[in-house]
Parts: sequence; C-alpha cells; structure tokens
Amino acid sequence: MSDLPQHIEIFEEGPREGFQIEAGPIATADKIALIDALSATGIRHIQICSFVSPKLVPGWADAEEVAAGFEPQPGVAYNALWFNEAGLKRALAFRDRLSMTGSISLAASEAFSRRNLNRDRAGNIEAMRRQTTAHLAAGISVERVGVMAAFGCNFSGDITPAQVVQTVADGLAIAAEHNQTIRDLSLADTMGWATPLRIERAVGAVRERWPDLTLRLHLHDTRGLGIANAMAGLRLGVARYDSTVGGLGGCPFAAHKGAPGNIATEELVLLCEEMGIETGIDADALIEAGHLAERIVGHALPSAALRGGSLAAFRARAA
Repeated sequence: MSDLPQHIEIFEEGPREGFQIEAGPIATADKIALIDALSATGIRHIQICSFVSPKLVPGWADAEEVAAGFEPQPGVAYNALWFNEAGLKRALAFRDRLSMTGSISLAASEAFSRRNLNRDRAGNIEAMRRQTTAHLAAGISVERVGVMAAFGCNFSGDITPAQVVQTVADGLAIAAEHNQTIRDLSLADTMGWATPLRIERAVGAVRERWPDLTLRLHLHDTRGLGIANAMAGLRLGVARYDSTVGGLGGCPFAAHKGAPGNIATEELVLLCEEMGIETGIDADALIEAGHLAERIVGHALPSAALRGGSLAAFRARAA
C-alpha cells in the first residue's frame, strides 16, 4: 500500500466518448449541459468532443457547435480528440477555448489499428509522423503517447508486455525525430481485456524501460474489472486516469455492442476518497451529473455509484 499516490488527476471523457456511441441523436444543448455540469464538480480535465468524420462517428457531427457553446470555467482544461490533419484544422478554430496539445496514438494490436484507423503498424507510424509535423507547424507541442489495445484485443487476442513496450518505443521515436518531450504515456484497455495482473505486468515492463515516464491508465469496465484494475494501478503509484461520468461510452470499433464503457468517474472518486487519496472532486455533485447523463441518453448507465450514492449522507445521518 506504500505506493498509493496522495492525489490523482482524473481526465473526464464522458461527453466525448459517451455520446459518440449512443444509438439515437443527442441534442447539442444536452451535450453542452453535461459539460457545464461536470465543470462545476471540481474536475480539472474534460474532453468535450471529437473532430472526426461524421460518416464514421455521426454522434459528433455537431462538434463545432458544442465547442462553441459550453461555458468555460477557471481552472478547468477542456480538450478534444482528432485523428488527422482535417480534424486538427477544425479543432484549431477553437484554440482560444480548448487546451491544445498533440498526441501520438498507436495500437499495440495491428488488427485493431486496421479496424479502427484502416492502417497497419507501418502506416500508422507514418501517419503519426505526418500528424506530429502538422501539430508543430500549427504551433502545438506534442506531449503525449497513447497506446490503444494495450492489454488485449478482440481481433488478435492477448497482447504481451513486449508488444506494449515496442509500441511505446515507436511513439517515443516519432517524438524524438521531432525534438518533442513526452510528458504523458497512456495505456488503454480499449476492449476490456485488462486484469490486475496484466496491469502489473504492462506497467512494470514500461517502467523497467522508461522509469521516468508519467503513466496514465484508460480503463474500460467491459467485463466488470475496471475498478479492480484501477486499484492495481493505484497500488503501483499510477496517478492519472481517464474515466467517464456514469460509465458512459465505449469504443465504437471494438465489436462489443452493449458492453459497459470506461470506468465510471464517480466510482473512481469514491474509491480514492475512501482510501484517503485526494481527487479534488465533489462526489455528490458528480453523481448528480451522472443522473443528468442518464436523463440525456434515456437509459440507465452502468455505474453502481449512481444507484448507491456516496457515503456522505449516511455518515451525517449516523453522526
């Protein structure tokens, strides 16, 4: 338990990842309402939309309207997702409202890369070289490497720590070619294959090679192990996590229709706060935002914390 962090950073992705996978159209005003509600919870990082092809992800055809419509709050960094130069160009129109940093996104599974981005490993590396060049030309530093399918893949099976290390090495090599310093390495359990043991092995292998890299975990709760995997990360001292309010979302290219999405932000907050790990987030306000998300999508979300609530009211009553 000695490696538990004193404080963690949570990167909320509910608005972006959650709404892209919903079957029905979500009104732009509702997307903005959830972003504004999350801004009042103490969360300091919110990913608000995706600048991607509306043909591939029709749920984000209104990315520009959402980026223009939310109410920025002091101390909150808002960011967006894009995968190519066309998406970057759209995002640049909002650089006064968004926190703009570049990312090198690779997949430890070549099969998933083909499915998700229509590129093999070599093609994706070349695409990330071009994208890094485009970021720098736009005056945007590239500070993050993200590894998708880092713990297993529905299309190619088990992913070994060696494959993760090789993918990280590919990303760092691209950054080095462009004289960029990577400050954030994200390992993503895109299809829910992670277990605490897989977390330990992958994180251990990366740290053995690059002990000074700051790690982030992007965990899905596909098979109900998301919070257990977060706990494994906490025990290893990992202090950055992606999550989504209510457990919204899921990868539309993972071939897992109906499965839960990311770990629920409020469950992660409750876990940390009950263990004495600071998050800076108001759990009850976050739970209310989760109920708002349920009303917006029109169905229950996977988060057990939305059903059970926080412990604050029960403690007050018992006192």
